[in-house]
Amino acid sequence: MRKIIILGLVFFTLLNYKAQAQEPNRAITTATPFLLIAADARAAGLADQGVATSADAFSQQWNPAKYAFIGKQQGVGINYTPYLSNLVDDIFLGSVNYYNRFGQNGQSAVAASFRYFSLGDIEFRQGPNDSPNVQKPNELTLDVSYALQLSPTFSMAVAGRYLRSDLRLQGLGADASAAGSFGVDVAAFYRSEEIAYNSFNGRWRAGLNISNIGPKIKYDDAGQENFIPTTFRLGAGFDFLLDEYNRITPSLEFAKLLVPSPQDFDGDGDIDAEDNEEYQSISSFGAIFSSWGDADGGFSEELEEFTWSLGAEYVYKDVFSFRGGYFNEAENKGARKFVSLGLGFKYTIVNLDVSYLFNASSVQSPLEGTLRFGLSFNFGEDFYDR
Repeated sequence: MRKIIILGLVFFTLLNYKAQAQEPNRAITTATPFLLIAADARAAGLADQGVATSADAFSQQWNPAKYAFIGKQQGVGINYTPYLSNLVDDIFLGSVNYYNRFGQNGQSAVAASFRYFSLGDIEFRQGPNDSPNVQKPNELTLDVSYALQLSPTFSMAVAGRYLRSDLRLQGLGADASAAGSFGVDVAAFYRSEEIAYNSFNGRWRAGLNISNIGPKIKYDDAGQENFIPTTFRLGAGFDFLLDEYNRITPSLEFAKLLVPSPQDFDGDGDIDAEDNEEYQSISSFGAIFSSWGDADGGFSEELEEFTWSLGAEYVYKDVFSFRGGYFNEAENKGARKFVSLGLGFKYTIVNLDVSYLFNASSVQSPLEGTLRFGLSFNFGEDFYDR
């Protein structure tokens, strides 16, 4: 029974931490919300930033176009993130990534990644002395991408993703089955040439990614369809290249779910079953455009649907890295607020990243007090990148 309660808590917290928001009906919820969790420790240390930061082995989640500017020909990365670690020890998010840069001057790159979110073991018993029926609800994605440099400073990429969500428990419904869908990402990345200033050199970075463009997901014929978390990300940063050993990169990132806002379609002051039926009639593709102006509260509420984060990374000799960031979400849209810190260490072809999250909201974060770990190996031909 304790595991069932914890499983319910996981669902509750995964839906963008809505539990204690001031206006819970104004929060946007989606299927497969684990896709919104930073799967790698470096991005987590920067307060969930990655669309405009320098390329690494874990760029697939944030902006696959960055792979066309990565410094090594090939790389493999793995990450591990405990979830609700203060309550249980078998709920986690893990990922494995691979990339390969090739072509004339490394202008092209392909990458693949696998993400797996496990909700641990759930035991069902008919009686206290019966053998348990152990189930392991989980969600996963498998994706591939292709990136191409269109100029010395600009690249674009497209990614395809298969999603599988197996959260229905057979002990609670005979028709339970796993649900599947697919998503597509379209991404762009800009990295300027080095610019000479009075006492240092600098370089601008910018990135954009529209991720998880795809159909709704449905668990059974009688159930409702659920939007997957189609997300718009836009970010920018600047590299302060102080000398050959020291680099500081502050960055700013915005994100918005391209999913319909909860709406009172009939104007009766309440979002009821009839409103939900009309909500379900909105197509996933149409929502990409309508979600920019469908909030009942008008433009001010649309602005509240943007999350933003500030981050900075200091790198010494391309060996040691120190990271920090702050993430903010509006109170009535989920109320996620946290401060993050991260460290990185590089030795020859090996990179080790660690991050830690401090909750700054009245809504408790399931990742508070959690250490996240990432390990990557980059090898092959060298390409210039800092």
